[in-house]
Amino acid sequence: MDHDISHRPSYAQLTLSLDAGESVRAEAGAMVSYTGDIDVETGADGGLLQSLSRSVFGGESFFMNTFTANGASELSLAPALSGDVQHHDLTDETLFVQSTSFLASDPDIEVDTKFGGGKTFFGGEGLFLLKLTGTGPAFISSYGAIDQHRVESGETRVVDTGHVVAFEESLDFKVRRVGGLKSTLFSGEGLVCAFSGEGTVWTQSRSPDAFLSWLVPKLPTNGSN
Repeated sequence: MDHDISHRPSYAQLTLSLDAGESVRAEAGAMVSYTGDIDVETGADGGLLQSLSRSVFGGESFFMNTFTANGASELSLAPALSGDVQHHDLTDETLFVQSTSFLASDPDIEVDTKFGGGKTFFGGEGLFLLKLTGTGPAFISSYGAIDQHRVESGETRVVDTGHVVAFEESLDFKVRRVGGLKSTLFSGEGLVCAFSGEGTVWTQSRSPDAFLSWLVPKLPTNGSN
C-alpha cells in the first residue's frame, strides 16, 4: 500500500492509498476519514486472551479496526497524541514498541505483548512492550518528534524510558536507575534504558509522563474555585 505522512513532526497524519482487496489494521479511534468503498471490521485481534493482555498490559485498545478496500480508496489515520508517525517495513522480523506507540500495520503482522521479566520497563513506564512480528508495513507514532539512532557493536545508547518509541529485536537492553537513589527520586530522570548490540532504536522528543508530572499539580482539586 502507498502511504503519505503529512503535518509532521508535530501533528502527523497518515494517509494510505488502498487498492481493491488491500487491508490495514489500526488502533481503535485512529481513523480520521476515508474516501471510496471501505469495509470496517472491529474485533479482538489475536483472540480474547491476547487482546486482553495487549489492552491491560500493553496500553493499547482491547479492540482493533481492520479496514478493507473494495475498490481504490484513501484512508487517513492519526495517533491520539500530538507528534510524529514513522513507517517501518518488517521482513520476517520483530519490532518492540512502547505502549501507546502502535498506530497501524498490515493485518498479517502479529501484534502481541511481551513481558520482559528482569529486563523491562517499570516505575510507571509500563511493564509490557508490544511485539510486532511478521512481514509487511507497520506505522508507529510518538509524542513529539521521532529520532532514529543506530547502535553499533561496542556502543551503548542510554535513553530515558519515557522517550523510547521502538527498537529492533537485535538490541539487548537493561533498565537501570540514574545515579543513586536520590538521583532516581529527585533528578526528574528516574529510569533509563541502556541499549547495546547492533540495531536501531527510535526515540520521541517529548515524554507523556513528564507532561503529566507538570500538568497534574496544576489541575484544580475538589472544592477548589
